Amino acid sequence: MPRQAKKAERDHLSRVAGLGRIVCRASAEVHHVTGAGMGRRASHYDTIPLCPRHHRTGGHGVAVHAGTQTWESIFGKQTALLARTRKMLGVSA
Repeated sequence: MPRQAKKAERDHLSRVAGLGRIVCRASAEVHHVTGAGMGRRASHYDTIPLCPRHHRTGGHGVAVHAGTQTWESIFGKQTALLARTRKMLGVSA
């Protein structure tokens, strides 16, 4: 079971979601960036804003959870989107 986010993490997640979708720029939900390590969940600070369609419901080639490699070939690497998100928030890695 994932641990509950601390207040500072919840505040950060709220700011990420408030940015709007990183891919299509409307209201968003938070996606934890994958690839930080095998079997390791990303930090609450390693998150990007995605709409439900691009996050989990859009199917292969549309939703990151339906096929990460295909999604990244279309929309860009999650790490690059994370860097963009951090820049938009004015925070460093």
